[in-house]
Amino acid sequence: MSEYLPEINAWLDHVFSHGPIWVYLAILTACLIENLFPPFPGDTFIVAAGCLVALSRLDPFLSMAAICGGGMISVVILFVIGRRYGRDFFIRKNYRLFSANDIARAEEKFARWGGLILVVSRFVVGLRVALIVGAGIAAYPATRMLLYTLISYLLFSGLLMFLGFKLVEHLDKVETFLTTYNYIGWLIVVALIAWYLFRRGKNARKGSGI
Repeated sequence: MSEYLPEINAWLDHVFSHGPIWVYLAILTACLIENLFPPFPGDTFIVAAGCLVALSRLDPFLSMAAICGGGMISVVILFVIGRRYGRDFFIRKNYRLFSANDIARAEEKFARWGGLILVVSRFVVGLRVALIVGAGIAAYPATRMLLYTLISYLLFSGLLMFLGFKLVEHLDKVETFLTTYNYIGWLIVVALIAWYLFRRGKNARKGSGI
């Protein structure tokens, strides 16, 4: 990848000629969109920020501020949606998949393990959005949600930026890693959903005597 660095730097010269503020805004927007419209590749922008820091194109603290700013705005939106509309909606509808009992169990788990769940939420590909909405549905305290989610963003984004910083000359390897990471993550999520639906169906058949 090092042989392409002169061309990359020339392209970056053109981009940054308009001012780095636009790059920070692009990172912020990407991290905002990621949660609201998954599976938008927001993690790729975080790695790119790390690469640009390594190339002395971006400030590490402003980059992290842009990442956390965009991500936390989307987190607040999702949390408010879950809190204002999710709980009453699912309890009123009492769906088989998301029954009133399921909501009660979710509230119990968040009351006991909410901090840990939210701290690791950014590391759980495919369930990030669901965990934040779930915190809203479970009426988890907003201040604690913000604190633990911010910690999760700082840990996960810091790790990805460090990865980009160290492997700036091997971007192909970084891209392969992220693709594999997301692919495995989504496979695990699909498998868990299939297992959950199977168990629910099996229990329903037992209850009906089939």
